[in-house]
Order: sequence, then structure tokens, then C-alpha cells
Amino acid sequence: MTDRPADDAGVADGAVPDGLERSLRNAVGQKTADRLKRAFGYERVGDLVMHVPRRYVTRGELTDLSELQVGDHVTVVAEVRSIETRETGKRDRRGRPLKITSVAISDGTDTLHLTFFNSPWITNELHRGVTGMFSGTVSVFRDQRQLTHPEYETFEEEGADPTAWAAEVIPVYPATATLPTKDLRALIQQVLADLGPVADPLPDDVRREHRLLPLRTALDRIHAPESEEAGRVAMHTLRWHEAFLLETYLLATRAWMQSLPSTPRPAGALLARLDASLPYELTPDQRTVGDEVQADLADRTSMHRLVQGEVGSGKTLVAIRAMLAVAESGGQSALLAPTEVLASQHLRSIVATLGPDLAAELHPVLLTGQMSTSDQKRALLAIAAGQSRIVVGTHALLADRVTFADLGLVVIDEQHRFGVEQRETLRQKGVAPHTLVLTATPIPRTIAMTAFGDLDVSTIRTLPPGRSPIQTHVVGPEASPAVANRVWDRVADEVDAGRQAFVVCPAIAPGDVERGMPSEDESDEGGPKVLADVETWTRRLRTHHRLRGARIESLTGAMASDEKDAVMRAVVAGDVDVIVATTVIEVGVDVPNATTMVVNDADRFGVSQLHQLRGRVGRGAHAGLCLLRTTAEDGTLARERVDAVAATLDGFALAEVDLEHRREGDVLGTTQSGGRSSLRLLRVTRDRAIIEQARDAALAVLAADPRLERHGALRLAVHRRLDPDARAALTSA
Repeated sequence: MTDRPADDAGVADGAVPDGLERSLRNAVGQKTADRLKRAFGYERVGDLVMHVPRRYVTRGELTDLSELQVGDHVTVVAEVRSIETRETGKRDRRGRPLKITSVAISDGTDTLHLTFFNSPWITNELHRGVTGMFSGTVSVFRDQRQLTHPEYETFEEEGADPTAWAAEVIPVYPATATLPTKDLRALIQQVLADLGPVADPLPDDVRREHRLLPLRTALDRIHAPESEEAGRVAMHTLRWHEAFLLETYLLATRAWMQSLPSTPRPAGALLARLDASLPYELTPDQRTVGDEVQADLADRTSMHRLVQGEVGSGKTLVAIRAMLAVAESGGQSALLAPTEVLASQHLRSIVATLGPDLAAELHPVLLTGQMSTSDQKRALLAIAAGQSRIVVGTHALLADRVTFADLGLVVIDEQHRFGVEQRETLRQKGVAPHTLVLTATPIPRTIAMTAFGDLDVSTIRTLPPGRSPIQTHVVGPEASPAVANRVWDRVADEVDAGRQAFVVCPAIAPGDVERGMPSEDESDEGGPKVLADVETWTRRLRTHHRLRGARIESLTGAMASDEKDAVMRAVVAGDVDVIVATTVIEVGVDVPNATTMVVNDADRFGVSQLHQLRGRVGRGAHAGLCLLRTTAEDGTLARERVDAVAATLDGFALAEVDLEHRREGDVLGTTQSGGRSSLRLLRVTRDRAIIEQARDAALAVLAADPRLERHGALRLAVHRRLDPDARAALTSA
């Protein structure tokens, strides 16, 4: 779906866009518009006026200089007592002489120093006797507290009312070096003055029921409140506004997608043959979710369903059964996986589940970007001819050269690894194909409403019988050397017993962090923290006194495709005892003989990520053991995450913990791309009540007025976010 149509798109029934859609180029001039676009990506007036203050300060209640603490971000009002510029004798990066301007300011209680580098114009604005507001982070240099390159604003208006001046509430904005908060404040006031009336998308009855301000009033008050409380009230309205528009957009999109005519794909003999061949019974959850999927496939409208479930709960089997229903009518299914390792694992799992006869009939095929040219050509021909009715691949499936004879089902594995555009690109290769999204990362309810609100959601909570429990222990810096060394003895014990182990590291080689992992940070000693890496730990384990005879191999995302596949085949075949890997083995890797996992620098991983990694062991007849090694001290947030994973195997509970510890953008991954969940003011951890209320309100509005014919402003706002085809469907009679 497109994030936003062109300027002339999305205008329904003669409606005229309001001033929020006006180009910033026309509102503030080309030069300033370019600065705003470079700094924040803003192009329209609506973007700029939704750049809300991150906090407010009141001049009369600002921090006293005598109370400043090192490391605090402060805003102070003080008078300039002295200013001096001197040359240091050094040169800056451009080779210019380095000059320092030092300013001493005082509020009558204490003195603070301001430091500016190569900023000669400072002396034109700051001179003895000038009073100003200064914002920055307090540091210490030569035993003196200072602000380095603070933002500042001077107050030299003669005859100003000192009482009113002290009581004025000043918005402080997220800013950049090229656009400081005072410039943003002036620009926003400029566009607000020229804005004129604003069409309010919220229906009057919704606004009254939830005691919200009109949109134009909220915009004025958020940027120039009479008090901080007035600013908070305006912010509540704007968050509600964002939630309501998002939920209306998602629900309208869902209604449109569910109305798309699609070829019914009822199950038949192929699925019956598979079910009869399975050596186990489906779990109740698998059967319930499977029935929901089969009912969707048999319908004449397109399925759009998300299946979430615990690690190892059997989501892939649900997808395979759906593929057989589609194959019954000669249709094809495409499974999109985020990595080559996972795609190859899926293909092997599908072939094994189908058995030789069904696999021969359906001809499953793999397509990845790192396959040889000849292998790719053979796969492309089989796909285009319809010979392969099950296709598994990575992003290579999205290429223009990939064509299907009859694409009936799109399966997206680990949706959070993909953007909306990628899902839609694959769907466009068929005629309204059914869509099934799989995720082994349980999704909190509020995330589901904001990121997947256009999908029906099914949940598999129960695990298949026979899954062995996994014990999880944290090995922290408080552990004795004997306990720390016991980690590797435990791995050796499992290898001696004929079983296999995973060792996970956040980095590939020294200084080479795996893609998607946080970069190095500072150690307690002040230097860079050295992260555990695959290259080093492979070498160490091969020389460990109890593992010298073990077969130890490496696996990272940087390896060539054929090399990765060869390693994974050897692991599955039992020809590797210990695999040292990055998070490339996080999802989908199924090695029933693997019983032990050691995660080095476990505090570098997210809660859900650790839970996913842990799910790679204990998948067979023997119990699993996961050892989380960390240098994080007790009481730190990093240690709390690791301890939370050790405390429970409930992925749904851990998903809530993950959401509390991390920003939802991290949890959602790239699902926010494509306009479907670009949250600017909302935070799902904080605004759950608002989101739930807004969704209920949007449901009621759409139930009474599905095409929003009686809500012109809301229809226009929703149209700006909708896919053009969905936009047309919403306005059609």
C-alpha cells in the first residue's frame, strides 16, 4: 500500500484539501522547506504542525544554577556576566584555527559557563547584561560546570511585563543543529497563523463523548499553551486523533481486502492424504486455527489472516495444510522467508512433511538470491509453468522476473522482518491471492491493533505433546569461576552423550556486529565493550580441553548461500556437534537432537529474540537447556531482560515484558513502513486505553457508515493513507 497518494489523489466527492496538505515549499519557502525535509523528512504543513513539543518550561520555574547536576539536560534563565573569545593554537578538522568563545552567566544564585567552538557570531547576540534562556546538558571541564553549544534565546524586549514574562510557558521541540528549537517555534507559529480553518476528521459525537478538543484548537494549544496542563490536554486530543485515524484506516483496509473477489480454494483429496500420513494428531489449537484458515480459503473473498503462536507450536503445519487446499485446484503457494537459512529449512520441512509421493506431485522449489544462475533459471521456469505448486524463497521472490501461473496463496513468515510494500509486491503477482501471515513472536493486543489491525488474528498457544521442557539459567558476573567454566563442561557432557549444542554470539568477527544487532557500547572501564563473536568462539571451543575431538562449525549471515546450506544440512544430519552462530538460527531451524544452547552477551538481545533462540533446543526426546551468559549487573535494565527470559517459558508474557522494555518500533520491526503504523505521538505501552477506545469508536462509525459518506473530513483523511484501489472501493456505490 502506498503511504500517501499524490496531491490530487484521495479527494473524494469534490472535497477540497485543507491547509494541512499545503506544501511547506509554498508555506515557508524553498530554502527552509529543504532544511525541514533534510532534518525530519517533512514536506507538508501538516507534518510540521504535528512536530509537537517534547516538553515545556516556564521561565519562573526554571532550574536554579546552584541545583545543576552533571549529566542533567537543563533549561535555565540567566544574565550574561562576561564573554571572551580566544585562539587555542589548534586547528579544527577543516584546518581552520580553533577558537573558543566562553560565556559566563548567572541567575544570582550561582555561575555557569557556556562554551562555543568557532562561533564568532555569538558575540553579536550575547554580551554583558543580556538575559536569555539556555538549554543543554551539564558537563564539567577543569572543575567548572558548563553547557557546550547550548541552544539559547535572548530576551531584550523593553518594557516587558516581568510577571507575565516569568509565567510564560515555552515549548521545547525535538531539534537539530541546523534547526534549533527557537527556529522551529517561530516556523510553527508562522504556519499556524496562515493555516485557517482545519477540517476535523473526528465526528462530533465521538469528540463530545471522549471530551476532546476540536483539531484546530488542539494544534494552537499544543504549540502555545496558557499552562502546561493546557498543553497536556491538547496532547491527549492529538493522540486520540492519531489513534482514531489509524484504526479507521486499518479497519477500512480490512473491510476492503475482505471484499476482494478471490478464487475459492476448498480442500480435497490432497489434504486428506496428508492428514492420513501424519504420524501424530493435530493439537486442538492447530485444528481450530486450521479450520479457520480452511474456511477462509473456501470463501469467495480474499483471506487476510495472521497466525501467531509459540515457538514450536506447529504454525508451519497450518501453512502446509493451507498450501494443499490451494494446490487442489492447481493453484500455487509462495512462502516468503526473511533469510536463506530459514527458507532452506522451510523447504526441507515441507518436503519431509509431504512425503515422497506428495512432494513429487507438488514439486516444491526454492528460490534465493544467492543460488547459482542455472539453479535460479530452473526454479523460475518451474514457477512460471505452474509445475511447482509450492514455492519457498527470500526477497528474490519479489523480483520482476518471478511470474506465477496461478498464485493462490501468499504466506509471509516472520512478518516483522518485512515491510508492507514487500508483502503487497508478492500479492500483486496473483489475482487477489489469499494471504497468511505467520509469526512466532507473540504479539501484545495493542501491537496487534496498531500494526496488524487489517488482519484477522488466530492464536496457537498449546505445544504438541512430547515437547521436552527447557530449563533456562543466567550466568552473570556474580558467578564464580567454577560456575562459569561449568557452562562449557555442560556443553561437552551433551556432546559426549551424542547430542548437539548451539553457541550464539552477537558478532561475526571482532568488531563485525551481525546486521540488526546493536553496535558496541562502553564497558565499565570506559573503553569499547568487546562483544563475543563467532570467529573467536569457534577457535576457543575447538581448543577447549573437553571439546578438542568435537565437530565444531560456524554459521553466520555473511557466509555464501551454498556454504550456509551445507553447514545446516550437516547439523540436521548430526554431522556437527556444536554450531557457533549469530542470530541467523533465531527462527525456523529445527534440529531435534539439539539439547543445549549457550547465548554469549545475552544482554545484547531483546526479550523476544532470546525466547526465539531458546526455542531451537529441546525439540526432540531430550530436555533442553539454555544458558544465558551476561556481564550485566543485577538491578540494571539489561539484566532485568535476561532474568525475565529465565523466569518463564510463556512467550506471550515475555512479549509484554519486551514491549515494556523496548520502544514499539523495535518490537514491530519494519511493519511500520508503508504507512500502516507510523506512530508519531502514540506509544503503545503508554496509550493502550486511547487505542482501545479509538478502535471501538472507529468500529462503530464504520458499522453505521461503511463508506464514510456522512463523514467527509474523515473519509478524506483516511483516503490519504489508503491504497488507490482501496480508496476507489470505499467510495464506490
